[in-house]
Amino acid sequence: MKNDPADPPFWKSVPFNEMTRDQWESLCDGCGKCCLHKLEDAESGEIYYTNVACRLLDHHSMRCTRYASRTRWVPDCTVLKPEQIADFKWLPKSCGYRLVHEGRDLPDWHPLVSGDRETIHEARKSMRHRWLIDERKAGDLEDHIIEGEP
Repeated sequence: MKNDPADPPFWKSVPFNEMTRDQWESLCDGCGKCCLHKLEDAESGEIYYTNVACRLLDHHSMRCTRYASRTRWVPDCTVLKPEQIADFKWLPKSCGYRLVHEGRDLPDWHPLVSGDRETIHEARKSMRHRWLIDERKAGDLEDHIIEGEP
């Protein structure tokens, strides 16, 4: 999905609140990091990622297996909406939504830039092939904290 340099890509020219649903959804790079359980330090507000994945995460595609109905299956699943993006400071630093919100460009491995959903995995920027634990088998989340951002 390479763009003509004379015609800026939509993520550089269309505000979040004016994007179509397809444009908004395509900002997701498919890393799977949103679907990891996170813990927040009540005092510092610091976010800690775990290697515990939502039971709906497909560990190969790194996509939700029930995306359209995910909140029915997982009531506390976070639904990213354009009007709330500033509140999602827990998004990974490499997240397309966060990068565009911060006025930064998408990396070469992002599917919108490369035209290929596999480039994020080939660049090892996703959670594919990492040791993930199903939330139903995890036990105490504090035992699964990942050092740093995945």
